[in-house]
Amino acid sequence: MSRIGQNPIQIPDDVNISIEGNLVKVTGKKGVLEFNKHNAMEILEVDGNLIVKRDSDGREQKSLHGTTRQMINNMVIGVSQGFSKELEIIGVGYQAQSQGQRLQLQLGYSHEIIFDLPEGITVTANRTEVKIDGIDKQLVGAVAAKIRSFRPPEPYKGKGIRYKGEYVRSKQGKTVGAK
Repeated sequence: MSRIGQNPIQIPDDVNISIEGNLVKVTGKKGVLEFNKHNAMEILEVDGNLIVKRDSDGREQKSLHGTTRQMINNMVIGVSQGFSKELEIIGVGYQAQSQGQRLQLQLGYSHEIIFDLPEGITVTANRTEVKIDGIDKQLVGAVAAKIRSFRPPEPYKGKGIRYKGEYVRSKQGKTVGAK
């Protein structure tokens, strides 16, 4: 059996979960998230915990078991605490500014990059640091990856956008050979 799928999901007091057919709806203080579960997965509520069960040991059911459990767990965490990712901008003249639902980036190109944020995501930027917050873990990670893709860190000088705490391996530059 799936080790992750066996674990029960603890439901905090401020989170409500409703299951109507295949639709799982999680409501909390930060918002509402919905997930369409697979027909083969069964969700039971026992003593304030959710348990995800599968009806057979087929290959597809085994792969969906842990995924379904983790998706619901991420929704519970998202509506109660939220998720965040932090990015660092390294380079002379590289900076970011947040303007409502837009992020303005100056990354050494001839033009500024203006990134429109999806609904449910908030960004705080103070020149060289960008913090992305939201209730949907997948969306927060996707937005962080998209912002990082505008100028990924390069290995020679280390300039670019990287996740906070990310290690970028440095390479040695070219050397002029003596004759």
